[in-house]
Amino acid sequence: MNKQGRSSAVDAGLEHQELFPIREVSRLTGVNPVTLRAWERRYGLIQPTRTASGHRLYSQADIDDIRSILGWLERGVAVSKVGSILVRCQAQVQQSSDLMNVRLAWQQQILEAVQRFDSASLHRLFDQVLAGHPLDQVFGDIFMPVWHDLAAGQGGYGPRAFGQASAWLFLDQFLRGRVFVRLQLARMARSRTVLLAPLPGPCHELELLVTALLLGSDEVGVSLLAPGQPLQELMLICERLKPDALVLFSNQAPTVELSKRLERLVVGLECPLLLAGEVAELAQDSLAGSPVACLGAESSVMRQRLRQFLAGQLDT
Repeated sequence: MNKQGRSSAVDAGLEHQELFPIREVSRLTGVNPVTLRAWERRYGLIQPTRTASGHRLYSQADIDDIRSILGWLERGVAVSKVGSILVRCQAQVQQSSDLMNVRLAWQQQILEAVQRFDSASLHRLFDQVLAGHPLDQVFGDIFMPVWHDLAAGQGGYGPRAFGQASAWLFLDQFLRGRVFVRLQLARMARSRTVLLAPLPGPCHELELLVTALLLGSDEVGVSLLAPGQPLQELMLICERLKPDALVLFSNQAPTVELSKRLERLVVGLECPLLLAGEVAELAQDSLAGSPVACLGAESSVMRQRLRQFLAGQLDT
């Protein structure tokens, strides 16, 4: 085959397989071909495929690795050390992908049990997930995404599909029961006590229960007030219960008057006032410098910030 024919064949192969010759990779990355060959031969950092005639062909993944290598070199890492770093990074990516696949598999099984209204299977799945995952993952990564999808009309039902409301209510009732049981089991004397109350407005009881469960720890016990709790009566309750902190929860956007209502409330409280849930994320800027501390919306972050605040290590 003449040179032009070989070139055409290679070009066709590259287009089909999304592979690139070394000169094109050099142009795309700014790394000269001599260096690319050295990284391959001396350090094993990249392993391009070869044509029948021995020409190197690089995939998009190889190009991404080359750019990653450049990034580590720019940070001052010796080229001889980059290989082990890349291996660890690739292992972490693979582990993350494997975890995601496991979570999706659990979610699918949960959804199928909910679609069958199969309480026994749902209890079995909950116990299995609980045995193999931390509480944050049990709810945040596995069960609550299914709950949210059903609430939004997803999860295989489609918007306004017949049976969607019943399926969501079935899962909601199941999870409220399981979380309530765990909260009861956790009712032990703790060195610190936090009172958790919902902000006025729409609030799903399950989200409040899960927040109470995930905020608690060996040092911090959480007492929970039900949805519908009047905001103006919280001063009276705190006066009687004397918690170490009052945490107000909501996953709704903050209202225009929220800051003023919180400022009035905090004046009459004898304990610190904190905000948790999506409202804490959205109101954080407007409350900066106020006596109200924002814990955020992600469970592990909320728990960590709560501990820091109670220890005097977190400013409002």
